[in-house]
Amino acid sequence: MTITNTSRVDFHHHLFPTVGRAGALLESMMARSAWPAKGPSPFTAWTPQASLDFMDGLDVATAVLSLPNDLEFDLPAADRRSFARDVNELARGIVDAHPSRFGFFAHLPTRLDVDSAMEEVRYACDELGADGVILASVYGRGESAHSLGDPLFEPLWAELDRRKALVFVHGEQTPGSNRVPNSFLPIPVSEVPNETYKAAADLVTSGRKRQFANVRIILSHSGGSTPVLAARVAGLAPYAGCEMTAQEIIDDFRTFYYETALSGFEANLAGLERFVPTTQILFGTDFPAVTPDIAGWYAGNVDSYFAERPDDLGRVMYDNAAALLPRLGDPTPSSPRLG
Repeated sequence: MTITNTSRVDFHHHLFPTVGRAGALLESMMARSAWPAKGPSPFTAWTPQASLDFMDGLDVATAVLSLPNDLEFDLPAADRRSFARDVNELARGIVDAHPSRFGFFAHLPTRLDVDSAMEEVRYACDELGADGVILASVYGRGESAHSLGDPLFEPLWAELDRRKALVFVHGEQTPGSNRVPNSFLPIPVSEVPNETYKAAADLVTSGRKRQFANVRIILSHSGGSTPVLAARVAGLAPYAGCEMTAQEIIDDFRTFYYETALSGFEANLAGLERFVPTTQILFGTDFPAVTPDIAGWYAGNVDSYFAERPDDLGRVMYDNAAALLPRLGDPTPSSPRLG
């Protein structure tokens, strides 16, 4: 499929350190998720230059780097803190080397350790100039799991709200109660999109989305199943005891931003456009977790969908990003990007 020459900002672009703890943790995550490894693993083969080559091929002007959170779940607390610091300083080094091409979302050491998470928010945003923060849909596992609307995280949300922070919510690699149906449907295909939906639904029905309205939240993968299941939440959550009305629930779902990684398809985009304004749709690829060919197929679908509406295509690919990241129009890369 032909890709247009529209310049893009990629909000879903992963940083995959290849050595030390990070490389081992990424390989472990891939094995647990049953993600296929065909050819060189992106978790061991990635370099900043690989991202630049991919970006040039897809006309991506700027990519916002992130490493999915809770990757380091099993590490001791001190190691989680140092791991997050290492990731954020690595990301800042890449930005310094290529200031017009990269930004990054801060990685947090959260495993129910909110004080450490808030300390890393302050360091990454005030000292390193992070563009925002990435959060996992859930922290912990099984009965000890805490979703993002949990009261435990209120101090963190309050700090992010004070900063009017940009937050990227990524679905966690959480297995279902049954084994994966077959090898074509590993956890990233069958479970991760629903994890993103569950996080969004929790933030809405717990009241956190309304309570901390200054936080601008981007949902990965077009929110997963969120646009389809929001009405189910709106109709049934009040019946289950939620004090919000159906309309309030729908209204709050409509305050998220949605990025297009691995979800660029006519039916998805049409439904998303009926749910939120085009000004709340952003572009994403999920590289290098997927190959350039896969990312290009989804990007081409987005291009084709908006082909007869170049103004809307420009908004999705660049203008909406520039509204969220004013630094895209500022050539000075070193100033802090959150208040």
